[in-house]
Parts: sequence; C-alpha cells; structure tokens
Amino acid sequence: MKAFLVANPKGGSGKSTLSTNLAGYFASRGHEVMLGDIDRQQSSREWLAIRPFALPTIDTWETGPDHIARPPKGTSHVVLDTPAGLHGKMLDRVLKLSSRVIVPVQPSLFDMLATRHFLDALLAEKTVRKGKADVAVIGMRVDARTRAAGELERFFATFELPVLAYLRDTQVYVQAAAAGLTIFDLPPSRAERDIAQWQPIIEWVEGG
Repeated sequence: MKAFLVANPKGGSGKSTLSTNLAGYFASRGHEVMLGDIDRQQSSREWLAIRPFALPTIDTWETGPDHIARPPKGTSHVVLDTPAGLHGKMLDRVLKLSSRVIVPVQPSLFDMLATRHFLDALLAEKTVRKGKADVAVIGMRVDARTRAAGELERFFATFELPVLAYLRDTQVYVQAAAAGLTIFDLPPSRAERDIAQWQPIIEWVEGG
C-alpha cells in the first residue's frame, strides 16, 4: 500500500485541493484508493459526498482528529488530508501511516513563515530522519509572473527537498471541486494545462 500525507500547519494552503486531486488521479488509474480526512472541517469527506457515482471510485474510512486508524485491507493507495496546526503527537501518528509527505505552500509571507517552522519539525521527526517517509513540496496558486513566485522559489531553495511543481491559480480546481470532480475527471481540453503541470507530481508519486 502506498500512503501519502498532505500536510501544512497553515489553513488555506491548498491541502484539500491537492488531496482530492491526488486521490482522483489514482482513481483514474483504476487503483483501490481511499481518501482520509482528519481535519475537523471535513472538507475532503464532504467533497466525497457530492462526487458523482459514475466516476472512478474514491472511498473513505472512519477517521478523525481523535481517531487515526489504518485504512481497510485491500487498499492500494491512501491519501490523508490533515488539519491546520498539525504538530506533536498527531504529526507523529499520521507519519507512521505514511510513506510519502507532500507539503503544499502558497506564495505569501505568512504561508512561508508557518511552513518553515513546520518543515524544520517534520524533518526532525524520527520517521523522516530514518528514511521511512520521503518529503516533497509543491507551490500552490502560483502566478509565475509575480515577485511572490520568485520569493517562493527562493524559499524552497533553502531546503534540500524536491520541488515537484508550481500549480497555477485557476478556477478550474474550484469549479471541479464544486461538482465533486478532479481535474482528472474533466475533458482533456478543459484541464490539459493543469494536467501537464501535474506530470512531475505523478512521476514522483508513481516512483519508488
């Protein structure tokens, strides 16, 4: 089983967008995928409730901030969406379920400051230090033409971590989510640019 933890202590960093679309990619490839949500807001779980039945299946299992259980047997891929403020014992518990960690970051000062402290704590965790969980970062809602994008790139350069992609700021994700969809459920003509941006992410999650 491959298990992916999507984490950042800053609210609104794009965790649910990344989690649902990653689960959507695995589902589109025919995998037995489960999307877990330990955020009290339960955004990912509510999104699953409106996902059209005819689309590739994404299941969930009973989990939450006080009940972080392993997914059912037979699951091939797991994506775990996490709450803001993730740290300490809860971070340790979810890391033990995960083989890879993806940290989404928006190009703002406050996001980068919060993420710096989180990455320092994450890289100090025993699970990561011993190589049991790989970590990578993704720039979210990035306009490459802005100064903020350059600042985010410089921020990433201070860590020896793979930068998988910079995903653009677009309504495609918002409109897809509102219908229970991911970009991998949309017609190619509508999501072609975004799926192209996802190719390095796909290569990383499929590798190893």
